[in-house]
Amino acid sequence: PLCLCWALGPAAASAPPNLLLLLMDDMGWGDLGVFGEPSKETPNLDQMASEGMLFLDFYTANPLCSPSRAALLTGRLPVRNGFYTTNAHARNAYTPQDIVGGIPDSELLLPELLKKAGYVSKIIGKWHLGHRPQFHPLKHGFDEWFGSPNCHFGPFDNRALPNIPVYRDWEMIGRYYEDFKIDLKTGEANLTQIYLQEALDFISKQQASQKPFFLYWAIDATHAPVYASKHFLGTSQRGLYGDAVREIDDSIGKILKHLQKLGISENTFVFFTSDNGAALISAPKQGGSNGRFLCGKQTTFEGGMREPAIAWWPGQIPAGGVTLHQLGNVMDLFTTSLSLAGLQPPSDRQIDGIDLLPAILQGKLIDRPIFYYRGNEMMAVRVGLYKAHYWTWSNSWEEYSKGIDFCPGQNVSGVTTHTQEEHTTLPLLFHLGRDPGEKYPLSFASDEYQRAMGRISAVVQQHKETMVPGVPQLNVCDKAVMNWSPPGCEKLGKCLKPPKSDPKKCFWPH
Repeated sequence: PLCLCWALGPAAASAPPNLLLLLMDDMGWGDLGVFGEPSKETPNLDQMASEGMLFLDFYTANPLCSPSRAALLTGRLPVRNGFYTTNAHARNAYTPQDIVGGIPDSELLLPELLKKAGYVSKIIGKWHLGHRPQFHPLKHGFDEWFGSPNCHFGPFDNRALPNIPVYRDWEMIGRYYEDFKIDLKTGEANLTQIYLQEALDFISKQQASQKPFFLYWAIDATHAPVYASKHFLGTSQRGLYGDAVREIDDSIGKILKHLQKLGISENTFVFFTSDNGAALISAPKQGGSNGRFLCGKQTTFEGGMREPAIAWWPGQIPAGGVTLHQLGNVMDLFTTSLSLAGLQPPSDRQIDGIDLLPAILQGKLIDRPIFYYRGNEMMAVRVGLYKAHYWTWSNSWEEYSKGIDFCPGQNVSGVTTHTQEEHTTLPLLFHLGRDPGEKYPLSFASDEYQRAMGRISAVVQQHKETMVPGVPQLNVCDKAVMNWSPPGCEKLGKCLKPPKSDPKKCFWPH
């Protein structure tokens, strides 16, 4: 068994490290200086990487916001925890205002489990696991919340669609565009500064109370419509999107310095990553970069699912490390966090995340596959350096003809298709070491193809045989369940009258 480095003295067992997960929204691999972004406008994240460990092969569990967040907090693939749809084949689905479903009570979330080790947990930013009262984060283990249940879309007219609420703990304290301003013309909004202050205050409070904390900082400035505060507007070579990245980078620098100033950085495990790849449909003005990788958000190509990732824990994680190309996944943050807290993952369900501590602390590589799901379909799998596509699809011709393009300027013939192409009998195979951009499929007749597919086929067969999908949560939509009258609306005089309930099958074009 792994000897945890923090368990040094007799009191150590009662003092597990604080856990700080920094989850970005639609931030791509190519957005950080340390990953080669030419303007080098992320000095704090680049320094975090030089003081910690860079994951070069780190993935999300889904190329879209809600399912990847559900996977992070449950350690389970979205197809197991219910964050998928069966309304159409291989469709990406998320949690807009009219979604009826959300995180099921049967799922065990990370903050619920961390309570057993005495942790106090806070979510700052976007929840996105359902907005109806039964799905509230404080009903699923979090002790505090400042943020919103949905994306910051709007402004809405409060008649056809209500503006999205912002919560403090159990109750809303206002709505986006009304009480929390976002100027769509200039991109100005103060939200990142508010989220930064919330983080600093929570960390100070927990340090004073001597209780271990779990802080999930899930901010969304890099999700279109992107925003930044006045001080950062117009400061980036990359335009408004770059302004948002610069403000986030500055905020993370302040959070890490705060941990150091309070003397708790050596007892705080910090991990930075993103929920999915950059949204190229919004680029270049409102979206980021996925570097050399193919396509972006919504797709199961590398650009949609390979994420920037940094682990930082001064005195424990050796500085300047690269994790020997350990394959990582956001679901591993669930299992690794439990391990750091001295807890075992639940044994009554399939957990897809692995404990990364042997890789992070001892440089031990753990052999494991990465599964690329889109809705109810396993689209691809990575084993070692090989990635096999069983299905390829970017988006439909109908959507594409309207100007919706998830792979702008990246047409790879027979790969980035606009019809769903099945390759289950002869999967398309790429060697991601030689060809990270997925441009050169290996010849079906080659010995290399036969050898690699022999190994991959066994992994896929075992995975499919043991796959028991959860009840899909993203099938039914109803305008009556939107954010008309969230808890706390009476105090603010912000309750709105919902329309009559009229549940329908949700339509997911992608």
